[in-house]
Amino acid sequence: MSKRTITALTLLLVGFPTLVWGGIPYFLFIGFLLTVSAWEYANLFRVSGSRPATWLVVGGVLILIAARFFQPVAAMPVLTFLVLALMVYHLVDYERGADRAGQDFSVSLAALVYIGWIGAYLLDLRQLPNGGWWAFFVLPCVWFVDTGAFMLGAAYGKHRMSPRLSPKKSWEGYVGGVFTSMLGGGFLAYCYTTWGPLNLPTWVGVLFGLVVGLITPLGDLGESMIKRQAGTKDSGTIFPGHGGAFDRIDSWLWGAVLGYYFITWFIR
Repeated sequence: MSKRTITALTLLLVGFPTLVWGGIPYFLFIGFLLTVSAWEYANLFRVSGSRPATWLVVGGVLILIAARFFQPVAAMPVLTFLVLALMVYHLVDYERGADRAGQDFSVSLAALVYIGWIGAYLLDLRQLPNGGWWAFFVLPCVWFVDTGAFMLGAAYGKHRMSPRLSPKKSWEGYVGGVFTSMLGGGFLAYCYTTWGPLNLPTWVGVLFGLVVGLITPLGDLGESMIKRQAGTKDSGTIFPGHGGAFDRIDSWLWGAVLGYYFITWFIR
């Protein structure tokens, strides 16, 4: 627990200022998390016998998120050419003896899209008008889910939610996560509207907390599926007591997408 606490505080001390400042510091922080996650993702599949294009995936994720951040109109062409580059890589790899190169191409492509394209929504969220406030609204709701599910699940969890993917998760913890996210979302909406620049009714904050609480645990379960296939507990060891970068952002990916479209479609 002491390692987890120290690591969490360190991440907070580094991440909080970049989220406030935005711009290049925030891009570097998120870019670090996403590229390390891409590396871990590729290694997880290598453990399970696949041969993803690790360096091309990691470099591709970095190029893709840079395009989304600095030149959004170029993001789709960049993604297109990266997909073609991955195909070329695996064609050559097949000639070199990789008998499952077609499957490996799918693994590499999934990493590029899931971690690179989806992960870039963490940057898009911060780029919105009042993006710092929106990021401080969306991401804490995700953290409320994780915290509520962990604490209430540990105290009251009896009915297993997903025995194969994540045996420790319970339906009681899931409901607890939804409840804490709704409570936190309503509280933040009230505070940011009363003392901040957002015009966000409390009931809308509660509604967003409900959506996040119901859906973002799928990000955690999705990563668990990959780790179970690889036969490992954590995606990496970069964060003592917490595992890898992919372990940290698995739910953030879903939360950023939900938050971005919730804000742009229903609020702004």
